[in-house]
Amino acid sequence: MADQEFYTFREYMKKEHELLTPSAEDYLEMIYRLSEANGFTRVNDLAIALNVQPPSVTRMVKKLSYMNFIKYEKYGVIVMQPMGKKKGEELIARHNLVESFLKFLNIEHDLLEETEKIEHTINADILRGFQDLLDFFQQNPALLEQFKEFRAGR
Repeated sequence: MADQEFYTFREYMKKEHELLTPSAEDYLEMIYRLSEANGFTRVNDLAIALNVQPPSVTRMVKKLSYMNFIKYEKYGVIVMQPMGKKKGEELIARHNLVESFLKFLNIEHDLLEETEKIEHTINADILRGFQDLLDFFQQNPALLEQFKEFRAGR
């Protein structure tokens, strides 16, 4: 333990060097979701979906547009760019995997909230571990039953 350096949570998050902040990821993920049906969304739809004010959406949309994740013109529609669509797909997959893992653990209370909190703090190796564990139990139903019995007895 003496050879390890400890940091605050905020400092660990800074060390991740990710291009997008958790908030930007939330916006991009929701833009992707809202755009699936007809290929675009609007500032007001995004504001409603994320429970934020339109000026906040406009600020973030401008940042995402500058980063080439989306295309946006003032008072126009928001359209995913190829890079944004790819990242949006990754964010949805990450969200769905974390949610599936929590469901596997029978987490029902505040499932969406807990998924949202976890998905921004987890790295690719841990996600692969989640997927491997889910796949393992899906391929080994007898062990899955044993695990369920074990958890029920606690």
